Amino acid sequence: MTVAVVQFGGSNCDRDAVRALTHLGIDAKRVWHEDGLPSETTGVILPGGFSYGDYLRAGAMAARSPIMNEIRSAAEAGTPVLGVCNGAQIGCESGLTEGAFTTNKRARFQCEPVYLRVERADTPWTAAYEAGDVIEVPIAHGEGRFEITDERYDRLEADDRILFRYCAPDGSVTEAANPNGSIGNVAGILGESNHVAVLMPHPERATLPDIGGTDGAGVLRAFA
Repeated sequence: MTVAVVQFGGSNCDRDAVRALTHLGIDAKRVWHEDGLPSETTGVILPGGFSYGDYLRAGAMAARSPIMNEIRSAAEAGTPVLGVCNGAQIGCESGLTEGAFTTNKRARFQCEPVYLRVERADTPWTAAYEAGDVIEVPIAHGEGRFEITDERYDRLEADDRILFRYCAPDGSVTEAANPNGSIGNVAGILGESNHVAVLMPHPERATLPDIGGTDGAGVLRAFA
């Protein structure tokens, strides 16, 4: 069992992801995107960073790397795929999930801990939590505002594909708790299948006890 953490030019959270997974007892290795997915791949992480300097749009160039065709095929075959921060932008740009991540409402880079409310607990990514749980996970992004048309947002809600929302410590979903202006306070969503997800906050940075909280570990345990 090996989780492939895909490295693009400009990725900078790939080592963090490998270390967090290893801490949880999950085998993981960094994979350069030009080398393709290893045959033993049982999971994929698209990590955070600034792939290709965020030229055009954040994630747009990485989304067109040939490895993304392999990742889409793996996802269709049931392989768990998680996009985090820049990886979430790549996931949306490549069609793994709907919507897009755009410039924060306040048009500045934000790096801070935020609270997330777990919207559903019946997915691999949230099985360690209960619906309604509040977890604390850091963000670090300049283009983290989730955007989607009202019609498609309504469909996401109707299909129960919203994983996490930004919230206050008591779990209330408020405008003040929304760090980037995302529609509906959305912080993470599912693809068409429950084993594909993208989220803007960094669970790998909330997994190692030595450097902070461990609230994000449950997300990564999906790969086990």
